[in-house]
Amino acid sequence: MSSYSAGTHKTSRTSGLAIAGLVCGIVGLFLLPIILGPLAIIFGAVALRRTGSAMAKWDIGLGVADLLLMIVMFAVAAGNGGTFTWHIG
Repeated sequence: MSSYSAGTHKTSRTSGLAIAGLVCGIVGLFLLPIILGPLAIIFGAVALRRTGSAMAKWDIGLGVADLLLMIVMFAVAAGNGGTFTWHIG
């Protein structure tokens, strides 16, 4: 007679929304912070409410960093006559 023993199954507390928010926050640091920053904050807030994971808190932080970066870029562009250029080298 065979017996089945149910082992403890550990579930992950990371949601897809937290991962999506993290991706939006990281990519938003380099491209389109005005769009991806708020998305990271929204995804992080929903994931934080559902799971309470630490990744969701990082999403919110990266979203805020994206928005602050955007404000700084606008301020620099306004101080330079409306242009913002990068000089490499």
